[in-house]
Amino acid sequence: MKDNIILDKSFEFDIRVVKLYKYLCDEKKEYVLSKQLLRCGTSIGANINEAQAGQSKADFISKMAISSKEARESKYWIDLLIKTNYLDIKEKHTKSLLNDIEEIIKLLTSIVKSSQGNKVAK
Repeated sequence: MKDNIILDKSFEFDIRVVKLYKYLCDEKKEYVLSKQLLRCGTSIGANINEAQAGQSKADFISKMAISSKEARESKYWIDLLIKTNYLDIKEKHTKSLLNDIEEIIKLLTSIVKSSQGNKVAK
């Protein structure tokens, strides 16, 4: 069976988001921003999985576009957690998390654009 990079990367990101949520709640006593990140962060992989069984090309594109929006929202919450000092940009884990979500955003943008038949911009 062929590996599906976006499925794998999104699942691994989802795991990291769940662990980050637990950390933020347990250690930082932060419940609002982390809950927002948990919701949109785990939605990325869920929608990508759902897209795999799309009823049509349009359904596939729609689910992947939703995943892209959720990924962008996840980046927003991560950035906000950094700017409000709940996460430290100097820490390796935070940088890695940002790199992962940026890579997922790029992959999803490419998938959506190529599925729509548009030329992918770099």
